[in-house]
Amino acid sequence: MGVLVRIPTPLRRMTNGQDKVETEAGSLSELIDSLDSAYPGIKGRLVDEKGELRYFVNVYINGEDVRFLQGLNTATNSGDEVSIVPAVAGG
Repeated sequence: MGVLVRIPTPLRRMTNGQDKVETEAGSLSELIDSLDSAYPGIKGRLVDEKGELRYFVNVYINGEDVRFLQGLNTATNSGDEVSIVPAVAGG
C-alpha cells in the first residue's frame, strides 16, 4: 500500500481524469516528483520556480496542513492520504 493522493478537479486532466492516484514516496517532495514522472507537468502546477509550494495550493497529509509541518520535507508513509486543495478566492 502506498500513499493515496486526492487530485482536485482542475488537475484531473493531467491524471487522465483520475480523482485519486497512489504512489510511493518518503516525503512530500518525493511524492510530487513521483507524480510528475507519471503525469508530466503536474509539478509545475504545485511548485514554483524556487522549489516552494505555490501560495495558492494547499496540501494536507492526513488532514494536517504541510505548511505547519515541514512543508515539502514532510514525511509520508504507506497508508497516508494526501489532499491537494487549490485555494478558493472570491467575495
